[in-house]
Amino acid sequence: MIHFSPQLRIPATYMRGGTSKGVFFRLEDLPVAAQTPGPARDALLLRVIGSPDPYGKHTDGMGGATSSTSKCVIIAPASVPDHDVDYLYGQVSIDSAFVDWSGNCGNLSTAVGPFAITNGFIPAERIPDNGTVTVRIWQANIGKTILAHVPITDGQVQETGDFEVDGVTFPAAEIVLEFLDPSDDEGDGGSMFPTGHLVDDLDVPGLGTLSATMITAGIPTVFVNANALGYDGTELQPVINDDKAALAKLEAIRVAGALRMGLIKTPEEAATRQHTPKVAFVAPPKAYVSSAGKRIAADAIDLNVRAMSMGKLHHAMMGTASVAIATAAAVPGTLVNLAAGGGPRDAVRFGHPSGTLRVGASVELRDGQWAVTRAVMSRSARVLMEGWVRVPQG
Repeated sequence: MIHFSPQLRIPATYMRGGTSKGVFFRLEDLPVAAQTPGPARDALLLRVIGSPDPYGKHTDGMGGATSSTSKCVIIAPASVPDHDVDYLYGQVSIDSAFVDWSGNCGNLSTAVGPFAITNGFIPAERIPDNGTVTVRIWQANIGKTILAHVPITDGQVQETGDFEVDGVTFPAAEIVLEFLDPSDDEGDGGSMFPTGHLVDDLDVPGLGTLSATMITAGIPTVFVNANALGYDGTELQPVINDDKAALAKLEAIRVAGALRMGLIKTPEEAATRQHTPKVAFVAPPKAYVSSAGKRIAADAIDLNVRAMSMGKLHHAMMGTASVAIATAAAVPGTLVNLAAGGGPRDAVRFGHPSGTLRVGASVELRDGQWAVTRAVMSRSARVLMEGWVRVPQG
């Protein structure tokens, strides 16, 4: 007779942050084998999400079968001084047995502050009856600080409100995020612009040479002009995601950019680094109708941006890519800056498939090199479910 073990029962919280959602864990609640990085942790999170799933549905897991909803977060007491929590983010592949730990999720960063407050990581004396708590988050994937300004009402995290985020169906409470010194300086040169240039000629096999701005602020990102790809920047998901040739072309750009930025040494390595870099294409402002049927006027935005995430066009905009957009827009001469009209700027409002988003960044020249000191955006977060996630053993 075959003995079947009962499922593991692990405390967890299912949260939305910005336009993403994921399963949040306290490190101490994970099985001992999964409390340290390695195959046991990855196997657990894959099973939680329901990957790998050849059907691409995540029917037998908590994932939502998109890059925005195949995410896990582990929160632990801060490992560095003057911070409240460590925040570790895993992007779970949908169709392969792979968890990418190479970058951050800017949208889920919004949910870290509320989770930290609710789960006892913040001393009670710092939580007012009414007001705001600033949670200092150590982003452990890339070693950076995020400040989350979380509203409090009657001593509890305020989740409901009238703040709207394009790409999120219902309004909620506004949470302001500050990404401090958000350039991760990874790759060659240790610079926010790892090639040393604001614009490069990027040779892409099968496509030729494209102008590209490659930046590491927020998340490593390769920006190209939409018109160089035959687009105008107003495209919605079906135009890209239903076109296998377009997806292959954009992946080729991603691989070429990763090589040029020094993030990988061979093209084959790109398969094990699906989360980064991102590829985005930019265009001057042009009116369009969003995926929700909302009319976006050309004079309501500074530029249009469309970004790829895990091999698909994102339905809105990744939070980390928004940091990259804000930073690149603030540096005169980048493709993002030129698409927005050129010149110095400390904020930009861009159009994405679901609507618009305003982000700001502060940049400065240091010894002839551009550096970003902070990027700011507003998002919202909400607990969707809390309790225990069940995972088969073995």
